[in-house]
Amino acid sequence: MSFLSLLFAFLIEQVRPFVYNFWVQDQVAKGAQWVRLHLDAGLEKQAWAAWSAVALVPTLLVAAIYWFMIEWGSWFLGLLWSVAVLYVCIGFRQFSHHFTEIRDALDSGKEEEASRLLAKWQNLEFNDFKFETLIRNLIEHSVVQAHRHVFGVLYWYCILAVMGFGPAGAVLYRLCEILVYVWIEKPNIVEGEEITSSEPLLKLTQQIWFYIDWLPTRLTAISFAVVGNFEEAIDSWRFHLNRYGKSNDAVILASTAGALNIELGVTPLASQHFQETGEPEARESQIGQTPQQGHLKAVVGLLWRSVVMWMLILALFSLSRLLG
Repeated sequence: MSFLSLLFAFLIEQVRPFVYNFWVQDQVAKGAQWVRLHLDAGLEKQAWAAWSAVALVPTLLVAAIYWFMIEWGSWFLGLLWSVAVLYVCIGFRQFSHHFTEIRDALDSGKEEEASRLLAKWQNLEFNDFKFETLIRNLIEHSVVQAHRHVFGVLYWYCILAVMGFGPAGAVLYRLCEILVYVWIEKPNIVEGEEITSSEPLLKLTQQIWFYIDWLPTRLTAISFAVVGNFEEAIDSWRFHLNRYGKSNDAVILASTAGALNIELGVTPLASQHFQETGEPEARESQIGQTPQQGHLKAVVGLLWRSVVMWMLILALFSLSRLLG
């Protein structure tokens, strides 16, 4: 059922993209802000209560509906529910339109327009990037967004589906990712006063997101290595571990850089330095060439090959389980 649910969700999303994803994220963000305002008073227990109310309760509710449909309905109702939830949580179209708009602007020679669109996508102030910086940042942001909207959701869906929780894993991953933005990066403005998260809530949100995303980032990095330049991807990943230590997003960027044989920021700090100065961070060794416009097509190919690889693996597991 997991393979069929993902397959149908991907196909439906390609034919008719879910156009209300921003509305759904907005509602989740408003709910999270309300919970923070009323439950976050600076204690660790209250931080856990706030996180559970926004992330854990909806996840268990989705699992309970799935169990009810399987128990009192049929596997077909469970399949429909899984497809519906995945349709909302997963998909290239939830971010690819930004990538396409920026790429089209670059193809038309409108670099300033492309910079404006990229800044809007990243929720940053407008910055007229140099061409190399623009391409580099676009690749970095696109790969991370692809991981969070496609691969991370796919992995957690499969993990909890195997345990009998249906599509609950997809919901858990997306909610945890949204909470990072709402509770850490975006302050709540109430009657002109800025409301920020307490230290326990900030720490808890960061820790949970790190552990939730730890395995998915490494699976994504492995898939990029397999469908790209394996030796260079692993080499770049090893270089990252030796020099930068723990950072989930950096693992993905390091693997992408090696798989495509290009230079990326690798860490948020290095990426930020590149945005501000237009010069790459000093490196012990050059692992690839400067990103060019032609690499955008290579990035799209890398992402789709990885999706196909995981779908084939899931199909083989499903088939072996059916025959066994």
